[in-house]
Amino acid sequence: MPFTALSNVKQRLTVGKPLPFNVRDHDRSLLLARGQMIHTDDQLAALLERGSLVDLDELQTARERAQQAPRGLLPQLWNDGLSRVQAALQTLATGSFHAAIDDASDAVLGLVERDPNLAIFQVVTRDANADVAYGARRSMHAAICSYLVGHRLGWEATALERVFKVALTMNLSMLELQGEMARQRSGPTAAQRADLMTHPMRSVEMLMQAGIDDADWLQAVARHHEQEDGSGYPTGRTDVGELASLVRRADVYTAKLASRSHRESLLADQAGRQMFMQDPGHPMTAALVKEFGIYPPGCYVRLESGEIAVVVQRGPTVTTPVVACLTTARGTLLTVPQRVDTAQPRRGVQGVVGESHVGHKLPLDKLLTSLD
Repeated sequence: MPFTALSNVKQRLTVGKPLPFNVRDHDRSLLLARGQMIHTDDQLAALLERGSLVDLDELQTARERAQQAPRGLLPQLWNDGLSRVQAALQTLATGSFHAAIDDASDAVLGLVERDPNLAIFQVVTRDANADVAYGARRSMHAAICSYLVGHRLGWEATALERVFKVALTMNLSMLELQGEMARQRSGPTAAQRADLMTHPMRSVEMLMQAGIDDADWLQAVARHHEQEDGSGYPTGRTDVGELASLVRRADVYTAKLASRSHRESLLADQAGRQMFMQDPGHPMTAALVKEFGIYPPGCYVRLESGEIAVVVQRGPTVTTPVVACLTTARGTLLTVPQRVDTAQPRRGVQGVVGESHVGHKLPLDKLLTSLD
């Protein structure tokens, strides 16, 4: 591995801030791990004088790696990024929560920016992120949705990263409860309902204890279940704020796509139509429906020709996605998925097919092949 002197990249260091990379001694043994802090100017000067080293590969941020990696590596990078998110949400008691959330967000946002279609695939398909705990997965899906919709609305970069982190952390106090409720075959108990009603403020308290002092971030977490008409909770206020308002809508939409033991997930087209009917005319909901479309990447569809396909890319309109056919019109499995533009005559989408009715699903690495 190639190394460079720490002095060559000292502009990347800030006293009192977590290290963005590992710092090694002249013999390449580890001195300080990424995420640890340099507490004083004297400590920094001593490291520079010591001839400390940095691995050149570590100078590239996770975001840069995602944006520059070969397409064949993207499935693994998505798995790694979502595992980082889950790990970050579990670091509250370690004192490195802020650095862990920054690192995980950087990794995933690089992937979202690299290919929004693959990001939507992560949200829509039930098989994606199967190894990630239910609560962390739900937070991740809401965060991806919030970021994409905010981008469509023209939000600036700082607000986009903040809304992503708000969605990631809004349910910190109930991640385990979400998993329990997803597994049980009945609705929430009275005790669970009480926890649900108080979780926004409890999540804020946990964030503050972990060192988060961004007032806008904390306010949005506190208000992410409030509604502009005062019908939300926990306080019934009407001054919700844009961050909380967008995160709530992303949370509602992605919840419709998530299955639990006692109920099936909605089909993607049904989820989009419900959002539009329940919140007509609101620009955030309109942007969400436009961003994901009626047939978002990751959903399975039947074509007018009879073929079963998976949507791999949004098309020129919400009703004409690009798909990868998995079967022939007679139901025979294709050995190689066939890319089809549904704007073609007699190849339009007839309707969405539930995943339970699809005998042959397309993993992410095959999806990439279909996109090429």
